[in-house]
Parts: sequence; C-alpha cells; structure tokens
Amino acid sequence: MKLSKKVVLLGHFGVGKTSLFRRFIDNEFSEDYKVTLGVQIKKKVIEMPDGRELSMIIWDTEGHTDIEDTRKSYLLGSNAFIYVFDLTRIDTYKDLNQDLEYLSKNHPKVKVKVIGNKLDLVNEKEVTKKFEELNITVDCLTSAKTNKNVQDFFVNLAEEITA
Repeated sequence: MKLSKKVVLLGHFGVGKTSLFRRFIDNEFSEDYKVTLGVQIKKKVIEMPDGRELSMIIWDTEGHTDIEDTRKSYLLGSNAFIYVFDLTRIDTYKDLNQDLEYLSKNHPKVKVKVIGNKLDLVNEKEVTKKFEELNITVDCLTSAKTNKNVQDFFVNLAEEITA
C-alpha cells in the first residue's frame, strides 16, 4: 500500500532548509547559498519497516523572520511541519516558542518537529545549555553539510506520521 504525506520546511532565511531538503532527497550538499523564492517541492519514497511505501512530499519554503508571513496556501493539507533554525544564529530561534504556538493554534492536527541545523559549526553542549536557558525544546540537531542525523530524522518522522 502506498501512502502520501505532505511535509513543510519552515524557518528564517539562511538556516539550511534547502540544504536539509537536498541532503535528504538527493544526498547532495553545496556551499553556494541561493535564496529560495516561493516554494520548491520534491518527493522521496521511503520504504517503511512494515513494507508499506511512503511518498514524502516535501515543501521547501522561502524563509521568513515572522512565521505569520508564510503563505497560508503552503501550510494547507500538511501532515508535518519541520521548523528549522540555525544553531549559530540566536535570532533564528529566540522567538521559537512563539512561532510554535502560532503553528499549534492555527494547525492543531499537524505534527511539528524542531531541528537545529549546522551542528558542524558549534559545540553541542554549549548550544544545549543555551536551549535550557531559553526554555526551548529541540527534536533533533543536524548538519546538512556532514549529513549528521538528517536521514534518521526524516525516516523517524515518516514513521511518526504514518503511525
């Protein structure tokens, strides 16, 4: 049986949404930074442990400093939101709890996951301490550059949204 689920990447400009998208879908990484205009959509078929196939349709959205500026049409029909922030830039996660509250209020049935990206550029213990100070809960720390935790995160998310 083939399933299809829509997953939307959200977050500020330059946090690595497109890099995560490309790393997971095509197993590629580029140092060249190109701003995403609008949305880019690709799918990846994942074989689930129970033998089912999931077509994960991933929407890589343009970055916004205010989550409310994201086009409402991008969010409609989603099964999961992945909120990505840059571990090296506090301005990309200092308002994280407000953004998550907005998503849960306006899309209460959509699973929301939080990724801190660019793990290769920081000391994990230091950023984890910063999250505790800011009362932030993060689901996964990733590096699109090194592929650390990227594949596992998406496969785990696939299992969660098909359960």
